Amino acid sequence: MADMNTYKSLFTELWNDSEYPVMSLIESLEGVAGNELAASKIKTVEKMRDQLLLKTHEHPVIFIGMGTCGLANGAQKVHDAFVTILKEKNIKAQLISTGCVGYCAKEVIVDVKLPGKPRITYCEVKPEDVPVIVETTIEQGQIVSDKVLAVYEENGWQNVPRIDKIPFFIKQKKVVLENCGVIDPESIDQYISKGGYRAVVKALTKMTPQDVVKEVLASGLRGRGGGGFPSAKKWELAALEKADKKYLVCNADEGDPGAFMDRAVLESDPHRVVEGMIIAAYAMGASEGYIYCRAEYPLAIKRLEKTIHDAKEYGLLGKNILGSSFSFSLKIKKGAGAFVCGEETALLNSIEGKRGMPRPRPPFPSTAGLFGKPTVINNVETFANVPAIMRNGAAWYSAIGTEKSKGTKIFALSGNVCNVGLVEVPMGVTLREIIFDIGGGIPDNKKFKAVQIGGPSGGALPDSVIDTQIDYESLKSIGAMMGSGGLVVMDDSTCMVSLAKYFMTFIQSESCGKCIPCREGTKRLLEILTRLSTSHRTEKSQDESLLRFQGMVYMERLADVIKNTSLCGLGQSAANPVLSTLRYFRDEYEAHLYDRKCPAGACRELLTYHIDTDKCTGCTVCARKCPESAILGERKKAHYIIEEKCIRCDQCRANCKFDAIYVE
Repeated sequence: MADMNTYKSLFTELWNDSEYPVMSLIESLEGVAGNELAASKIKTVEKMRDQLLLKTHEHPVIFIGMGTCGLANGAQKVHDAFVTILKEKNIKAQLISTGCVGYCAKEVIVDVKLPGKPRITYCEVKPEDVPVIVETTIEQGQIVSDKVLAVYEENGWQNVPRIDKIPFFIKQKKVVLENCGVIDPESIDQYISKGGYRAVVKALTKMTPQDVVKEVLASGLRGRGGGGFPSAKKWELAALEKADKKYLVCNADEGDPGAFMDRAVLESDPHRVVEGMIIAAYAMGASEGYIYCRAEYPLAIKRLEKTIHDAKEYGLLGKNILGSSFSFSLKIKKGAGAFVCGEETALLNSIEGKRGMPRPRPPFPSTAGLFGKPTVINNVETFANVPAIMRNGAAWYSAIGTEKSKGTKIFALSGNVCNVGLVEVPMGVTLREIIFDIGGGIPDNKKFKAVQIGGPSGGALPDSVIDTQIDYESLKSIGAMMGSGGLVVMDDSTCMVSLAKYFMTFIQSESCGKCIPCREGTKRLLEILTRLSTSHRTEKSQDESLLRFQGMVYMERLADVIKNTSLCGLGQSAANPVLSTLRYFRDEYEAHLYDRKCPAGACRELLTYHIDTDKCTGCTVCARKCPESAILGERKKAHYIIEEKCIRCDQCRANCKFDAIYVE
C-alpha cells in the first residue's frame, strides 16, 4: 500500500501552482484518511493531471456541454457520434461531459484540447459536424471555421477571439459560473483541482464560526432568492439560538417561468453549492442540511446525489469533517413542483411531509423552523457565492457591484432576444447592457417593448427605464424586484394586458389558498383582465359591459389590497405584474377598455378581419376554408366577412394568395 508521501508527490505540481491550490486540503485529509485514501486515489490523481490541468497530455481531450439545454439540442447524439467515429478511426481521445457554459443560443457546444494547444470552442455542433471536427481539428490540427466560437487562451490558434472577449461574455464577470462548462460536474477531483473545498479547509482549520459570519457579513452578500436580506445575518441569528439541533436548507425550488439559474448551477458545478452549505452550516452550528430541489430537474438531482456521495468519501461530509469537531450531513428532498414551495416556510412544511402552505411569522425560521428547530434557508446562488468569498476575502467581493448591492447576479435571459442564455454580471450594470450588449438585441428587426424581471413576482419594465442599474434598491424604485433572476424580453408584438393575464393565471392556479387576499383577490384580478380581452360579441347584457368598466376602476385598488394583506411574500408580490403594466402601459389597458382593440394585435377576440375589395379576386378559397361559413360572395367578385359569425381562426388570411385579407 502506498504511503501518504507517495500520494503527496503526485500532487506536487498542483501544490506549486497558485491557480490550482489543493495542498491545504490534502494535508487536512491526511489526518483523517491516511494511507487508505492515498492508495485508493493514486490513479485518480495521475488521471487528474491529464484531465484537468491539461498542460502535458498525450491525447486530445474533447469536452461536450451536456446540461439540460445542451441535451435538449442534441448533445447526447453529438457525444455518441464522437464515440463512434473515434472508435472507427482508432483515435485515442478522452471525452469529458461538462455542464452549461451559459451560451444556450449556441448549443451544442464542444471544446477540443489538443496537446500543446489551447482549448478551442465550437458552437451549434450537430452529429453530422462531428466527422469534420475529428478530421480537421483532431487529425489535421486545423480550425473548422464555420463552427468556431472562441479559444480559452490567445496563443496557439490564429484569428480566433478569446472566449472572454466575444460580445456575449465580455461584460460578464463569472464568480458563481466560473467552472460551469469548464469541468466535469460529476468529478470531485476536477473541482478540487480548481481550488474546490479550499474554502472549507480555511474555515474549519483557521476560523471560528463567528469569524466566518463576520467575513460574509463584511462581503455584503445578500440573498439571491429575491428579498435581498443579508445572508450571514440569518446565520448569525440562528447561531445565537440555543437548541440541541439546527438545520440548514438550500432552496432549489425554482418555479418562475423563464428561470433556469439554479438548474444550470446544480447541473454544472454542484460541489460549489455543497461547499457553500458546509461553510454556512459551520457558521450557524447546523448538523443537518437539506437541498430542496424540484423533481422536474432529474439531471440536477442525479449529479447532486453523486456530489454528496463523493464528498462523504473524501471526509467532507459526515462526522468530524477534516478531523475537526464539526459534523454535518446532507440530504436531498424532491419537491413536487408547487410554486408556493419557493416561499421558505411553505418549503419547510413540505420537507416535514405537510402540505406546502406558508406559516405566519413570527416566529421566524431562524428561531423555530424545520421541525421546530432553528433553521436557515438560502437559495442555490447564495450558497454558491460563499466559497469564492472565503477564498478571496470579503474585500475582494465587496469591491464588485454597487454601494448597497455587492457581488454579481446571475440572470436567465430568455424571450425575444437573440442570445438566449445564462449570464452573470456585476451588480450595477444596466438592463440595456444585458439585453442589447450581451443578449444581442431583438431578433427579426423588431422593437424592444418590455422586459419582465423577477418572474411573476416582478414587474414589466419599458424602454424608458431600461438604463436603470440592476441592484435591489434601484429595481424596487421602478416597480420591479430582483427576484431569483428571470429576465424575459418582449418585442412590440407582445400585448401587456395578455402578459398580466398570463402571470395572473399562473399565480391564481399556484396559490395555496390559505389566505383570502391571495386566493380570492388573484381570482378577481384574473376575471377583470379576462373581461378586458373579451369581445363585445360574447356579452349577453349591458351589465357585463358595465362590469368591464367597474373592474378597471377597482383593479389598482384590489392589487394594493392583495399586496398589503397577503400572508406570505409570494402573495404580497402576486399583483406586481398588474401594477407594473398599469404603471407603464396604461394606454394599452384603455385601448382594450374603450376601443375594444389590442394595439399589439395579440388578443384574438378583439381582432376584426376585413377583405380589401380592391385586392379580392373572388377565388372563393377563403370562403371554402372558413369553418363557420362567415365569408360570402359570388365567384370572381369581391367577398365580405360577416363579423358576428367570425371566430378569428385566421384560416382565411392564412390561405389568401392575394393578401386581400387584413386584420385590425
